[in-house]
Amino acid sequence: MKKTSPDQMVIGDKSGIDLAESRPSLQALLKEHEQHLQALPADCDPVERARVRLDIAETLLALQRRKESWDIARAAFDVFVGVEAWQDAIEACDVLFQCDQAHSLAALGNGVWLAVTFPVPANLTVAMLQHIVDETPDTSDGAAVAAMAAHYIAGLRTKGGERDSLTFFTNQMVAGVAKRHRGIENDPGMIKMWIEILGLNDVKELLSRLALMLDAITGDNWWIDRDALRSRLPVN
Repeated sequence: MKKTSPDQMVIGDKSGIDLAESRPSLQALLKEHEQHLQALPADCDPVERARVRLDIAETLLALQRRKESWDIARAAFDVFVGVEAWQDAIEACDVLFQCDQAHSLAALGNGVWLAVTFPVPANLTVAMLQHIVDETPDTSDGAAVAAMAAHYIAGLRTKGGERDSLTFFTNQMVAGVAKRHRGIENDPGMIKMWIEILGLNDVKELLSRLALMLDAITGDNWWIDRDALRSRLPVN
């Protein structure tokens, strides 16, 4: 996968910090978060403490202090996994991926697996899959797999206006990948045929290929026990 420079990205939904924000403003925000952390009582909920530390990690990332951000977010991830706070764990993975460190792709793989496996907000899952779409070479099928998985999740986990809005976005994701992958312009019939040729209209096949891709991205660097987590999932 090709890597996009983290200073070209906007940090995810949790904080909404824009990396283009002025340095003095970010320094002030960092100080505010650090004061918040210091003010927490010694016996406060570990998750609450980890969330404040993740706020600090996000701000450090915006300040280009990536190694510091990584260390703090990685520790927060372990806290979240320990109490099965999956949405928080995924948001930590989002920050870790953007830190552009040696194991950032592993962070993406872990985060996407959690985001697809657990019923977290669909927009968070879509955002994590968007990273794969953005980072995958144009000639690879990987972007198509990620985009179609995002579209499937968007339709599965949302309703009403939220569903209309998010599936419109994921449809655009799929169309964008079709254009760069096979030069298909915005032609619904051709896009449908392209999806069928790739076999991505079959949900079981789609999720199987996504799992293989995540194994390739993550290698042996899984930070979660996937088998143990799978064994506790409800049987449909």
